[in-house]
Amino acid sequence: NTQVHHVENMVFKRFVEIGRVALITCGPDTGKLCVIVDLVDQKRVLVDGPCSGVIRQALNIKSLALTDIIIKVAPSQGTSGIRKIWQKEEVSENWEKTSWAKRLAMKAKRAKATDFERFKIKVAKQQKSRLIRSKVKELKKAESAAAQ
Repeated sequence: NTQVHHVENMVFKRFVEIGRVALITCGPDTGKLCVIVDLVDQKRVLVDGPCSGVIRQALNIKSLALTDIIIKVAPSQGTSGIRKIWQKEEVSENWEKTSWAKRLAMKAKRAKATDFERFKIKVAKQQKSRLIRSKVKELKKAESAAAQ
C-alpha cells in the first residue's frame, strides 16, 4: 500500500517530510534554517540546524515555513551526520541564491537603514526620475520634429 505523489495534480508542492529544509518563522530562532529530522505527531516535528545555530528541538509545524530544498537524511539522524550532509549539499549557499532569501536580506537591510541613508536613497531616486523624464521629453521632441 504505497502512495505516490503526482506533483502535477497536487495543489501543494512542499510537504512536511524528513529531510525538508525549513525556515523558522517565530521564537528565538526566527529567520534561521533547519532540517526536519523526525515527525513527533500531527502538529510537531523534530528539527536540527547544525550549520545555522538551531539546536535539536521539537517545533510546531505552524512556526515553520517549508522551502523547496530537500536533503537525504535518515530518520532521527545525529547532528554530526546532518552537518556533513548540509555542507556537502551546500544548503546554506543554495538558500542564499533563492529570491526568498534575497527578499529577506533586503528587508533586513532596509530595516537597519538610518534616517540619513533613507534620505540619500530618496534623493538618488529623485535624480534618476528627473534624468528619465528629461530623456523622454527629448525623445518626444525629436519624434515630433521628425514627423513634421
